[in-house]
Amino acid sequence: MQPRNFKQVDVFTATAYLGNPLAIVLDGSGLSEAQMQQFARWTNLSETTFLLPPSSDAADYRLRIFTPGGELPFAGHPTLGSCHAWLEAGGKPRRDDFILQEGAVGPVRIRRDGAQLAFASPPLQRSAPSPAELARVAGALGLKAGQVIAAQALDNGTAWLGLLVDRPETVLKLSPDHLQLKNLGHKVGVAAAYAGQARGTPDLEVRAFAPPIGVTEDPVTGSLNASLAQWLMADGYMPARYLAAQGTCLGRAGRVRVERDESGQVWVGGASVTCISGTVLL
Repeated sequence: MQPRNFKQVDVFTATAYLGNPLAIVLDGSGLSEAQMQQFARWTNLSETTFLLPPSSDAADYRLRIFTPGGELPFAGHPTLGSCHAWLEAGGKPRRDDFILQEGAVGPVRIRRDGAQLAFASPPLQRSAPSPAELARVAGALGLKAGQVIAAQALDNGTAWLGLLVDRPETVLKLSPDHLQLKNLGHKVGVAAAYAGQARGTPDLEVRAFAPPIGVTEDPVTGSLNASLAQWLMADGYMPARYLAAQGTCLGRAGRVRVERDESGQVWVGGASVTCISGTVLL
């Protein structure tokens, strides 16, 4: 084992300890996949990341993302938190307009907007779930059929079953059967729109349940918010720019800023705050 620079960052919040924590090993060179997985299980956070040299001159760095239960090809809050840590540690982007992250899902562009970062959502594949599967998932969540407005199977490198429900109060009152969700094998994101919200207040309430990868409820989830945005904007449920809230039921105050630019690219961003900085023996 050797000392490696390490940070723990809170993502999708400007106030420490109100977002989603992320463990980041700033130099994962020489570590095996098994060692990375073991460390991710030990941190017991929703994700732990390892920064590596890029495999080509195009990217600024390469990123591997692990949950306690396995590796992910893409995830949103690890993308923003790892980029924040990389920049804070002295990383110098090759370009002026964006940072390019290399990962299993392919290259991911990250842009700076003042003190905040935003990633370009990867391409989304989506389809309608079968009525039987949707009924089973709704039952595990404690939802009645009339409360579900729409549902889609979403995959942007990370697969989610997305449910749009009638009211934010329905989202906040959910008490899922996590064992049943785990047995069904679905990570589930549930969202509802607020009506007539004032500027600067959330437009969408989101919760994310991921028992199949060892996370009962994720505080704030970039990949889910990205795929929800691509779906809900395309189908006319949400406007081209909005603010999502997540983590309310866990005592967090996650805020996710979502925007679709003129080219149709959806950007997902927010603030990040470093909470721990030091070394880890790995």
